[in-house]
Amino acid sequence: MPHINEHLDFTVEVFVVFDGKVLLRKHDKYGIWLGVGGHIEKDEDPNETALREVKEEIGLDVQLLDTRFYKGDGEVIQLIAPISVNRHRISDSHEHVSFIYLAKASGNEVVPENSTDEWKWCTKEDIDNMFDLQDQVAFYAKKAIDLII
Repeated sequence: MPHINEHLDFTVEVFVVFDGKVLLRKHDKYGIWLGVGGHIEKDEDPNETALREVKEEIGLDVQLLDTRFYKGDGEVIQLIAPISVNRHRISDSHEHVSFIYLAKASGNEVVPENSTDEWKWCTKEDIDNMFDLQDQVAFYAKKAIDLII
């Protein structure tokens, strides 16, 4: 989806785990490895975006990891909290606020939205051996493997 706002957009990134491996993709525009993700659309909350982006980009159903304890009252919908939120620069005039989620996949058969995308299921050892992986991506990818059984 194109940018909704001129200077600041809200996005999600989801680290999807199945059978002790996390799925990473090589971003075609930026040339770096990331989790699954995209822009939060108008009238959509971050949880809805996370689930939609995973389904659209790789064809998998996932369950977002929720580590909080809370009690709803029937009128308030409790959203699953991201494990982290960051703000980062995309260009000199544009930034993203990114909600980071961990998720458990129902299977490992990836059906990419774009057939030219490069996807890889990675173990922690694979992550340690990827020289072109940003530190924060490696951190969240390994944390996802640790927390999702």
